[in-house]
Amino acid sequence: MQNEIKEFSYHISWRSRGRHSGRHLSTQRGMGMEFRGHTSLLSYPDPRRIDIRQTIRDPLEQVHVRMFNQKSASPVFAIADLSGSMNFGAKQSKVALTSEIASTIAVSARKNSDPFGFIGFDDVVREDWICPPSFRAHQALELCAALNKFEPAQVSGAGLKDVSRFLPRERSLIFLISDFHMPMEELKNGLSSLMQHHVVPIVLWDSSEYKNLPEFGITSVIDCETGQKRTLFLRKEMRANIVASFEARRAEIEALFMSFDMAAFFLEGVFDADALTEYFHQFVAA
Repeated sequence: MQNEIKEFSYHISWRSRGRHSGRHLSTQRGMGMEFRGHTSLLSYPDPRRIDIRQTIRDPLEQVHVRMFNQKSASPVFAIADLSGSMNFGAKQSKVALTSEIASTIAVSARKNSDPFGFIGFDDVVREDWICPPSFRAHQALELCAALNKFEPAQVSGAGLKDVSRFLPRERSLIFLISDFHMPMEELKNGLSSLMQHHVVPIVLWDSSEYKNLPEFGITSVIDCETGQKRTLFLRKEMRANIVASFEARRAEIEALFMSFDMAAFFLEGVFDADALTEYFHQFVAA
């Protein structure tokens, strides 16, 4: 299964504090190539790093060694919205698409020697949909694959506000996957709780939600998070209003994300891992 999953490239713009070796710049001393400075041999007893030239120059005749920073690992998480609206999708449900995206993130994290974890939430954080961060991707991939057949209950996504309690204190790369069909205040509070991390909001919309509606006729719509069913008599003007409301919602949540310095990744339809690579080249400083 893992061989069939396409990876994408990502990088982080901060120095990792992780002690495990990896591929990111870090604050940890080690066997890397990034020169950090000099110290005495007594402070850093590694004879392999003795700097003869610096030692000769020292009037106090101390033996000096070079210090270097190692490259370290950084935690990567997929946080998935499992609320009722994620069950929607014309060709593929949003939660099934989430399964595909989360699996790609897991494999990409493994390639980068980073630990990967998964957290699912609906109106609460779902402890049956949690996989603690691990350098071994097998368990996480099994959990991500199980999402493909999961059918969310008709509940809200209010549990976002509590996700931070299940994250490490160490700054992590967070992929927040949702359609974000939740009240703005609720979304704002959830994002506020994640500010110490680097969050990539992955917004899953489906064109059949608003673009592919008939211009005239009777149609039934169901609120996936409450189960309430409504019958609408669609006219051209009403269809235009629905499209306009989605466009306004997109602008509203984009502005909210940017106020938290989080550039959104919008996805409608097929997921392309290369598009995530391009996202990091465009929005995340090397």
